[in-house]
Amino acid sequence: MVEKLKRLAVLGSTGSIGRQTLDVIRAFPDRFRIVGLAAGKNLYLLVEQVEEFRPRFVSYVKTEKRKTGCELIPLEDMASHPDIDMVVIATAGTAGLGATLAAAKAGKAIALANKESLVAAGEIITNIVKKSGARIIPVDSEHSAIFQCLKGEKQQPRRIILTASGGPFRSFTGKQMENITVDQALAHPSWKMGKKVTIDSATLMNKGLEVIEARWLFNMPIDNITVLIHPQSIVHSMVEFADGSVKAQLSRPDMRLPIQYALTYPDRLENNTLPNIDWSNFRDLTFEPPDTERFPCLALGIAAGEKGGTAPAALCGADEVAVELFLAGRIVFTDIPRLIAGAMERHVNIAHPTIDEIMDAERRAREEVLETAGVKVK
Repeated sequence: MVEKLKRLAVLGSTGSIGRQTLDVIRAFPDRFRIVGLAAGKNLYLLVEQVEEFRPRFVSYVKTEKRKTGCELIPLEDMASHPDIDMVVIATAGTAGLGATLAAAKAGKAIALANKESLVAAGEIITNIVKKSGARIIPVDSEHSAIFQCLKGEKQQPRRIILTASGGPFRSFTGKQMENITVDQALAHPSWKMGKKVTIDSATLMNKGLEVIEARWLFNMPIDNITVLIHPQSIVHSMVEFADGSVKAQLSRPDMRLPIQYALTYPDRLENNTLPNIDWSNFRDLTFEPPDTERFPCLALGIAAGEKGGTAPAALCGADEVAVELFLAGRIVFTDIPRLIAGAMERHVNIAHPTIDEIMDAERRAREEVLETAGVKVK
């Protein structure tokens, strides 16, 4: 029996996760068919991908008059199209929210790498998923690990333990952190990621966002989610059950592993391009609590998750623009948590918000950060 090709749309195909997703797809030409590709402004790479995969649809920010030979459609239309079985959402920031909502409403299988969608609108998205029958399979290594650990379990776990590498500045003093350069912050010791996620990992904001995401993905109270620093990045997360048993998922730090699991779920397929662990070379797997005084972004993320409402959306907006300012050389590394904290202090929270209220909270937080940083708001 010939297995039917799974028809995919890859949103954010020119970004780090998108490119690694295409790497996995190349390894299984008899399993997948690319129907849609979507990018931001990297039209040149998108054209190369189109020439290789020959999708039916494309979506991109139309800044140049260059034809791809495909039907140009909006991101949301691609995410909900009836000829697509699974949508890989690898867009950065809250730009992926509309597509995530569209895919959820259409009852799609969603391989979700865009954590900001669930962070900002987790309540709305999870309610839609329950009604539509859509399925979210997490791509983040930590949430993929939890997803895998929960497979076959009938009881809700007692606790989720998210691991973090600690980033490149785990051993830096507060004084040293004042002089961190962009190049230093982009040199992650374990993972190959896009610039935004890499900076978020250096500040530990990424882990704060992941706490909120885990709350919605696994219906787990924030108080039952713990963060541990694990510099070796081999244990990707753990789940503790009522009897004290703990399950963990381990692998080399390579995003293609959780991407492949999401694409092929519930199957596990051999892929000789993926790394294996050589246990004879490992001496230690260590864990330690995070230092929220040196890394206040983690505490800011957890606090926003505890408040709920529009607070997580404001957090996303404030973080996005603060990271943009740092990457542009407009602020220093330690300004990132300072500017986010200021925006969160001024945020007026709305419980059980609509999508419009979520987007407005995100926009206002961006403006707050820009104004505090002395950048004119257009």
